[in-house]
Amino acid sequence: MAAVILDDRRHPQSVVGGGEAPPIPVDLHPNDPRVRSLCDILSRAPTTELERALSSCGITPVPELVEAVLCLSYSSPASAVQFFRWSGLSVKHSPRSWNLMVDILGRNALFDAMWDAIRSMKQEGGVLSTATFASAFGSYCSAGKIKEAIMTFDVMDRYGVAKDVVAVNSLLSAICRQDGHASDAADFYDRVKTSVPPDADTFAILFEGWEKESNTTRAKTTFGEMVIRIGWKADNMSAYDAFLSTLVRANQIQEALKFLKVMKTNNCLPGLKFFSNALDILVKHNNSEHALTLWDVMVTDSGLVPDSPMFNAMISLLCNNQNIDQAFRFLDEMPFYGAFPDATTYNSVFECLVRNKRAGEAEKFFREMLKNEQPPSPSNCAAAIRMFFNQFDPVTALEVWSYVMEDLAPPQGSECANLVLLGLGEFERLSDVTRYAEEMLDMGIELQPTVIEKLRNSFQKAGRLDSYDRIMRRISRY
Repeated sequence: MAAVILDDRRHPQSVVGGGEAPPIPVDLHPNDPRVRSLCDILSRAPTTELERALSSCGITPVPELVEAVLCLSYSSPASAVQFFRWSGLSVKHSPRSWNLMVDILGRNALFDAMWDAIRSMKQEGGVLSTATFASAFGSYCSAGKIKEAIMTFDVMDRYGVAKDVVAVNSLLSAICRQDGHASDAADFYDRVKTSVPPDADTFAILFEGWEKESNTTRAKTTFGEMVIRIGWKADNMSAYDAFLSTLVRANQIQEALKFLKVMKTNNCLPGLKFFSNALDILVKHNNSEHALTLWDVMVTDSGLVPDSPMFNAMISLLCNNQNIDQAFRFLDEMPFYGAFPDATTYNSVFECLVRNKRAGEAEKFFREMLKNEQPPSPSNCAAAIRMFFNQFDPVTALEVWSYVMEDLAPPQGSECANLVLLGLGEFERLSDVTRYAEEMLDMGIELQPTVIEKLRNSFQKAGRLDSYDRIMRRISRY
């Protein structure tokens, strides 16, 4: 991808100008006492006293130390400038220190001062680079000054820095990071493409801009131009990913599949990132038909290896669409791809079996879940207990309850407990109702008033209100 500002190993850090500050040199740490002392001086000393405080601190600046302090000074540009000048009296600044200074000024929208620094770098000789101008591009674009960023590109050669494809890509990337400016990036590209031939990264950046704005029309036009200019290249995966993702996000699934076929004939298919993102989108749209087609292209044509989250997404989607047999097929295939089912996988299938009242299969699957130490969720246990009773299988319903008693805390098992009592009552197993109710009360499980009322009717009908009264006396103690 295009060159990044100063260093491609950046980490998040709050700065006034927005974006991210670069990391400090690898051989220094923010807790280095010299770094802490200098940063403390910069944050506490008044501007008029800063140079004197620095000179009397007894610390000799070296390039790595200067870079470390500048990395931590993005929120104090004025102090950073004074520190930079002071340290420059003792040490020759490294190119990275100069670039950091340009970046600090630009990120804080101090553009006149930023250009003063760039002109000083030119006079210094040997320190200006594409990274310097990439920093300026990013600062201008973050401030919404797209025209100024482009003008900065136009004058690069006056400062002895080539306007090559890396510079073009840096500017395109900076523009495309801003919402609603992909067209500005495309206009700039159209202006320079004859003098600076694009590469694969150029098109990948443009595609990312079109994807961000869901502009499928421009994405298709850019794709056609890419094929004409650089041809089909298998290693241009990021461009293919972004282009196809644009189509999928716009719900143009058929178009995406059509382009996938064309790519396949040219041995240029996207990577796992696209398939994973596309699958997530299709799951959200509950589109199992196209998801299956996409999956076949991924594993058969691309030879990619799906991971466990992708299998879980497919299994969940198939279960939501009542395609339980396909879901079982995917479940069985997981180990062949080095992906192993987890609680999410098993619960998706179990929930589908229960919802579709496939009691026999659900019973076997429940036991398999326990055997493989992938227990059903509390909600699935409740649904299973209800389903097994409704399907005239109280034995398995009570098996599920046995698991709930052993492995779930009372709040999680309360719904299951009440369903067990209702189910037993409907089967007129009132002795079991009494026994289980007392066990549940011993566990601190609250019995619902509506359930108690229904049980009263069952006990009254059987002429056993004495047993019901015993349960009520137990309840009244709590």
